[in-house]
Amino acid sequence: MRGTQLFLAVMAAMLLVFGIGTAIGNRIAARAREQDRIAWARQLNLRIRVGWVLVLLFAAGFALGEAALAVLFAAASFFALREFVALTPIRASDYWALVLAFYVVIPLQYLLVGGGSFALFTVFIPVYLFLLLPVVMAIAQDTERYLDRVAKMQWGMMICVFCVSHAPAVARLSLPGYHDRGWLLLLYLLLVVFLADLLAVVASVFWGRTPLRWDPTKSREGVLAGAIGAVVVGTLLWGITPFRIWQSTLMSMAIVGASLLGSVVLTAVERSLGVRDLAIETGVPLVHGVLGRIEGLAFAAPVFFHLTLYFFAA
Repeated sequence: MRGTQLFLAVMAAMLLVFGIGTAIGNRIAARAREQDRIAWARQLNLRIRVGWVLVLLFAAGFALGEAALAVLFAAASFFALREFVALTPIRASDYWALVLAFYVVIPLQYLLVGGGSFALFTVFIPVYLFLLLPVVMAIAQDTERYLDRVAKMQWGMMICVFCVSHAPAVARLSLPGYHDRGWLLLLYLLLVVFLADLLAVVASVFWGRTPLRWDPTKSREGVLAGAIGAVVVGTLLWGITPFRIWQSTLMSMAIVGASLLGSVVLTAVERSLGVRDLAIETGVPLVHGVLGRIEGLAFAAPVFFHLTLYFFAA
């Protein structure tokens, strides 16, 4: 089957699954009476809406081309970084550093991705920006918590821009016998990340016994069941990838593991900034827009990109 036909077949299956999920989620939300049940229904429906965003993202990208895909992820990085900056202490002297980050670095990073300049886009932020950003902030001659402010800006750029930019870069990989199918490989990555999170929430309701401290809507048993389910689905999707079935299993395991670590790390960042205290006290997790939705992808995208590049690229 040709790449376009495979893509449309997967999209049709996603429409069917998310349509059924939306109907079930709305029915559960309408019948929920207990507070914990209402909170769970809210999280379930939130994740189903993210699924619809995936469908719209790929429909738009498929219709408009790879340039549109890079623009969409650049917008996601922009809003995620804006949320990250809003959570960290910023001083007036950081103005030019913020201008550099938002209006120079983000466009340049995604231009490099769109142009397929892998050798440069993988070092642009962790090398050149890491050297330039402290200089820009030092020129302002504001040494109040200077090292703390620089570190937070650098960390925000790494997570929200550098790591996320690996997702559209997956679609640009040149793989033997897999030409013009990069869209499918990116779709594979996003589906495994999304399903690991969604299935963890669902499984936590039926098999959850040990709630996670940082996310009361999930449990250890639910996360394990969700990870297994996502790996199984990723294995079954081997036909849309350049991998053999056993390789697809291993790649799915790598994606799920990295996604879980990303969620743990980003949650630790939020807790260190004090924004998770209310969630822990009330039992209802705080979800911060784009930043809350990219936490798994931020770790999974670079891991998947480099594994694929190293083992499968020409």
